Amino acid sequence: MSSLSHRGNILRQLSWVLVLLAIPAWARSQHEEHAPKAQSAPHRSEPAHQPASHQPASHGSASHGAAPSHTSTPSHTGQTTTGHTSTSTGHNTANTSHTTTGTSHTTTPGGTHTTTNSRGAVGGTHTTVGSRPGVNASNRGAGAGGHALPGKTVALKGGGTANIRPNGQIRSVDRNGMHIERGVGGQRTVVSERGGARIVTTGRGGYVQRTYMVRGGATYVSRTYVVGGVTRVGVYRSYYYGGHAYYGFHPGFWYHPGFYGWGWHPWGAPVYWGVGAWGWGGPWFGFYGGWWNPYPYYAAPYFWLTDYLISENLQAAYAARAEANADAIAADAQASSYSSGGGSAPAPASNAVVLTPEVKQAIAEEVKAQLEAQQSQAPTGASNAGPAPTSANGQVPPALDPAQRTFVVDTTVTAVGNGQECALTSGDVVTRLTDTPDGDQMVSASVSATKQGDCPSGQTVSVKVDDLQEMYNHFQEQITNGMGELAKKQGTNGMPAAPDTATSPSDVPTPPPDDTAAKALQDQQQQADQTEQQVKQDAASSAQ
Repeated sequence: MSSLSHRGNILRQLSWVLVLLAIPAWARSQHEEHAPKAQSAPHRSEPAHQPASHQPASHGSASHGAAPSHTSTPSHTGQTTTGHTSTSTGHNTANTSHTTTGTSHTTTPGGTHTTTNSRGAVGGTHTTVGSRPGVNASNRGAGAGGHALPGKTVALKGGGTANIRPNGQIRSVDRNGMHIERGVGGQRTVVSERGGARIVTTGRGGYVQRTYMVRGGATYVSRTYVVGGVTRVGVYRSYYYGGHAYYGFHPGFWYHPGFYGWGWHPWGAPVYWGVGAWGWGGPWFGFYGGWWNPYPYYAAPYFWLTDYLISENLQAAYAARAEANADAIAADAQASSYSSGGGSAPAPASNAVVLTPEVKQAIAEEVKAQLEAQQSQAPTGASNAGPAPTSANGQVPPALDPAQRTFVVDTTVTAVGNGQECALTSGDVVTRLTDTPDGDQMVSASVSATKQGDCPSGQTVSVKVDDLQEMYNHFQEQITNGMGELAKKQGTNGMPAAPDTATSPSDVPTPPPDDTAAKALQDQQQQADQTEQQVKQDAASSAQ
């Protein structure tokens, strides 16, 4: 009996031991059941019109250390957009650009880590820049802003190289001091330096640039443009920033300050004046009728100037489109966009794409700001002193001025977004997001408004600072030309009379045209034609 009692005691002790061992396991299971689940990385809203493939595969490495940012997608109407961006540690993305529209998080080649929060279409972009390890610029592939674009590099017989797109189209050529670029739409730009002159050919025209004069520590250059047999001369001020030279438009004359003030102050009553009275019309107007609509009335001169600027750029876009189609017909009728029976104009633009009132307002505000600036700079009375120049070394060019955000495209340029090239044509609008150029002299910009077939609206792209600077220059020239039109029309057909519209000569007088420009541009076009022909032959040989 005692033996049985002893065995019973042993069994009871073993049972208690098993119970005690089971309690911790049960407690852990209860804790896991009621504890919050491990959070997965937040879902990133895709920027408008951007495919999900824009995220580099290497970006989500274990060393990232923080969840990807969660960003709402802004519209291209200039509304305020906010986002939440986590700070990353151990983030070693090489040769990639990770951006989102509105709030952009970018690692640029050379190691600049930028967070940009766009707060409207004009001005108000907040940028935080810190130093981060990057890759050597020489390790980047072909392309812009660190984007490795598809294609191949061909060594040319007799020296030089060419970069060819997968479709066989030439992207760029460098040979004997001449640089050729072909945009994604086929437009060609050729640049060379000869005899102290910079020769630039674009399409069927171009300009010859020469150093003109030095005043107050600033260097000015003259440009003799020859386009369609018409010659004109302009003066540009040099800016040397970040080891690169930029050229900003300098007026050949100034209106008196009162006229600039009249241009940006409201009229006492709105001015109603039909499109026909402004001289707008013709095929281009009908072509872009679904994309741009003039204001029904004008409350101030700068609103009229806004429509003037847009209409001038759309006319240029229409002419360039027709010219490109004409060139395509000459090269290959079947490959052109015309019908088999031929044609004399491009197909109608899509009515589904429009220039929104918000983007148009951003342009109007930029026009107003420029008129205010010109009023403060314009000389008074008979003086032609103008603004006092300062040394150009290290001074930020207008294209990178933090106060200058909205740019209207003046001619066809190629941008890069999501590792792909896309076109921007005259009249499109972009908003610069970043202020510091990367190793390819490019910055990030949001596409605010584009026409059918161009870079999608809302996309973040890389654009050349040189292209933005030329957009700014053209904007300034168009304001000057538009003010001339207002000077002619003021006081007629219900428009209030303007104050003194007289002008004063610029402190840097416009020089006479370069009489060698036309010949230099023609010779360069012929040399570029011959070079491209050889590139095609060498590319075909390398493919065999």
